[in-house]
Amino acid sequence: MDNGKIPAIAIIGPTAVGKTDFSLPLAAALGAEVISVDSRQVYRYLDVGTDKAPREVRRKIIHHLIDVVDPDQVYSAADFAADALNAARRIAARGRVPLLIGGTPFYYRALEGMLSESLPKDEEVRSELGREIRERGLAALHDELAAVDPQAGAKIHPNDPVRTMRALEIFRITGKSASWWYGRQNKMESPWDILYIGLTRERAALYENIARRVKEQFASGYPEEVEWLLGNGYSPELPALQGFGYRELVEYLGGKCTLAEAIEGDIRSTKAFSRRQMTWFRHFEPAIWYDFGETPKEKAVEDVLPRCLSHLGRAQ
Repeated sequence: MDNGKIPAIAIIGPTAVGKTDFSLPLAAALGAEVISVDSRQVYRYLDVGTDKAPREVRRKIIHHLIDVVDPDQVYSAADFAADALNAARRIAARGRVPLLIGGTPFYYRALEGMLSESLPKDEEVRSELGREIRERGLAALHDELAAVDPQAGAKIHPNDPVRTMRALEIFRITGKSASWWYGRQNKMESPWDILYIGLTRERAALYENIARRVKEQFASGYPEEVEWLLGNGYSPELPALQGFGYRELVEYLGGKCTLAEAIEGDIRSTKAFSRRQMTWFRHFEPAIWYDFGETPKEKAVEDVLPRCLSHLGRAQ
């Protein structure tokens, strides 16, 4: 049924579950182009650590919203929502299918209209918060957030400077917490009609994948990537370099830990991130879930293809 919305398929699930490998045969069968839903892959030069699809894959299947901005540029969830919608409209106009792939739940919520542009912004307040992070540390600001906005403090990870600063920015400008404002805003009408395909694995198997991938990244130029970024003037305090893996390597290159400690720290942080992802993704709907411990990838693709075609309004 044509409801004026853009029909799309989304592949969701925790990091290292196998979203990219699953997506390739599905994209080929659907005639799809990929829109990356990853808050780290938008940055240029952050390649190894963000596990971007190899260039040979991107030559076969067009990928959008990878390498959008430099590491020292601000790129918000609202920016992503606008860019993703523009990409989807261009894809649909060419008779292709938008295939959303990625593990950033907040970006998906932005697509669905869960964000509002009406809340105020103030560059002076943001600059002051940045100065306070440098002088007092991110932990102190997160503690402040937890005191003035317990709900946001519980939801926002202590190592997330972007969302911590934004929540405090709203509070300092308005005198009301971000949670207070978001709770009183109506959800915007979403221009998307998304069918979610959720992928999961038994936790022990997922953790094995995470550990293996992190070690492969560290052996494939990850330390050199971060060294290059720092050597070219990108501050270690940038949000792009505060994510897991990058922050551990910044500490290693600064002589604050060993390489082995950086690897273990990255593995530990990535496991914690995967748990937070699943907490979010369990609430996404409509969704079709596949456990790769029970259903092989090939069988899952075969099973879900007619459901995708039905959602897209195409005859099989």
